Amino acid sequence: MTMVGTEAIYTIGHSNHHIKNFINLLKRQGITAIADVRSSPFSKHNPQFNREAIADALKQDSIAYVFLGKELGARPDDPCCYDNGLANFEKMAERPIFKQGIERLLKGMEQYRIALLCAEKEPLDCHRTILVCRHLRKLGFPIKHILADGSVEDHQVTEQRLVRALDLEPILFDSMLTDSDRIEKAYNQQSREIAYKRESEEENHVYAR
Repeated sequence: MTMVGTEAIYTIGHSNHHIKNFINLLKRQGITAIADVRSSPFSKHNPQFNREAIADALKQDSIAYVFLGKELGARPDDPCCYDNGLANFEKMAERPIFKQGIERLLKGMEQYRIALLCAEKEPLDCHRTILVCRHLRKLGFPIKHILADGSVEDHQVTEQRLVRALDLEPILFDSMLTDSDRIEKAYNQQSREIAYKRESEEENHVYAR
């Protein structure tokens, strides 16, 4: 897989932002392209972030938009990606289409400063962090999360928050796990916590995340 330099990739959750406020958050970080990683790029409660609406709004501020939900979304239509109806992030990341999505991001970074877009306000609650950034981090370039208040959090800090949130911090005389082990355990645990669960095997493969 292609390696990249030191340029960072960003993430952001649209939450219930007003569209102008959302775009201002992007402009403050110099974002020039959005990669939408929602499986279905629509929002019932925040229609300003429906695919066509957000693409048009971004275009007015010269920010490019690309939909990568099929490649990097959290609700794949491949039944092999589910265990008893629960989406398996590890299986999803092994698919060729996921790897193609990562390659498209890396290619795009040659020309743009990219932010991954999903819905959730909190990075720890979203697959953009727990699935996509977990694999991007292995490529050795910075990842930054644009938070709802406009502040930016380095991914290493996000990972430490995840470890603390899951009570996986080391205790006195505990040498069984390295820091890296704890982070990987935290990713595994949180992936099961936030993974999409289908209500039935007969459910139509039309997802909203």
